[in-house]
Amino acid sequence: MHTASDVESFEGIRVEETGTRSNGIVTVMAVAGIVASLSQTLVVPLIGVLPTLLGTTASNASWVITVTLLAGAVTTPVMGRLGDLYGKRRMMLVCSVPLVVGCVICAFAGSLAPMVIGRGLQGMGMGMIPLGISALRDVLPPHRLGPSIALMSSSMGIGGALGLPLSAAVAEYASWRVLFWGSAALSLVVALLIWLLVPVTPARARGRIDLAGALGLGAGLVCLLLGVSKGADWGWSSGITLGLLGAAVVLLLGWGWWELRVRDPLVDLRVTARPQVLLTNVASIVVGFSMYAQSLIVIQILQLPAATGYGLGQSMLAAGLWMAPSGLMMMIISPIGARLSAARGPKTTLIVGSLVMALGYGLSLVLLGSTWGMLVITCVISIGVGFAYGSMPALIMSAVPLSETGAANSFNTLMRSIGTTVSAAVIGVVLSQLTIDFGGHPLPSEGGFRTGMLIGCGAALVAAAVTMTLPGRRGRAGRETGHAEAPAQPAVTS
Repeated sequence: MHTASDVESFEGIRVEETGTRSNGIVTVMAVAGIVASLSQTLVVPLIGVLPTLLGTTASNASWVITVTLLAGAVTTPVMGRLGDLYGKRRMMLVCSVPLVVGCVICAFAGSLAPMVIGRGLQGMGMGMIPLGISALRDVLPPHRLGPSIALMSSSMGIGGALGLPLSAAVAEYASWRVLFWGSAALSLVVALLIWLLVPVTPARARGRIDLAGALGLGAGLVCLLLGVSKGADWGWSSGITLGLLGAAVVLLLGWGWWELRVRDPLVDLRVTARPQVLLTNVASIVVGFSMYAQSLIVIQILQLPAATGYGLGQSMLAAGLWMAPSGLMMMIISPIGARLSAARGPKTTLIVGSLVMALGYGLSLVLLGSTWGMLVITCVISIGVGFAYGSMPALIMSAVPLSETGAANSFNTLMRSIGTTVSAAVIGVVLSQLTIDFGGHPLPSEGGFRTGMLIGCGAALVAAAVTMTLPGRRGRAGRETGHAEAPAQPAVTS
């Protein structure tokens, strides 16, 4: 156990060391985020053939997608708190274990049950991204922190955008099992790089994990996200959907009551209620909603038959390739967003990002009818997402103590996940209601797609409006990322 002076000495040595190898640390963290998010899009090219591959129905096969979302949402806040208690580097290594094991199980799967188990384990690995963002605060010198956070934050979008064409190519020209073996190998490499190149991070918090709080939040989130994501299949007025949503309200209210009274809460709701943290999380939900709307719409328009009059008749591989540049745009824009945050504050960057997203959706009014138009739309929206995602952790970390960094960033990631889940449900309802008959099969109509894009535009404008109510910027860029905060209480290093 280290004293306060020991911890200060440890941190001083660590920052000095990272001055010569911070580029390697940032690269490892970014690759870790890309690989973790890549695992989420692995099965997208397989959705149509999963029932045949696994010998099940299309409805049951959808659990291969749903379980990953649920597992990630439930475990991410817990991993964030464990990172504060035991060290973020240590917990990133822990996250790599279910990621690798899940890939291996999926690679061997021949039926639904092992595939769902494997995909659930892969979802648990998503906690690696907010942990990595929080760890940057511990191991990098202040002048490197802003750009590095922006790059790490954008890795979620980069992995998703690049994963689609990569997965489509492998699925089309090789065995689908290669997708999971390749992901397992990449995850192992990432774990090894973290072990070798990322410095040990200090444990910032004291206490123990709030097991009751973890179970309560997990149960509430499962009910909420399950009800929202499966409501269209089960019927929004069905007993099971209404029961799950009602149980979610009761469980989450009970969880909030418990967290305000327990000594070592899983999430410090008093910190979360601070205006800057609360409004950033609200904006994160809306940005997540807006970001996901176009990803659901564009891929469908690209692949629908040209005979519909608005479909572009692309194969899965071609559609993925048309969408891939959007991920690269997020990588290119992240350092620009960091410089904007340093000059004007992350609040300005989040506003700019939201407005650029709205502009991208607005362009769909005139560019929706061609592949090049879709490329422009997705790239502009991704530029906005890159600005927005890079600014959120900076806003969060400038408003929370060092001892809460992991939990606060993980909770913010959860807010984005809730936004994307609600987006999938809302856009799904819109597209299912506005349809045409094509050869005896209902397909989403052009009007349905345009309505969905307008909803995404409206959500981006709401995000900008919410961000404008945030407190003004707090001095220099160093304070924006939390380095000007008073030092946290002494902690044990991991």
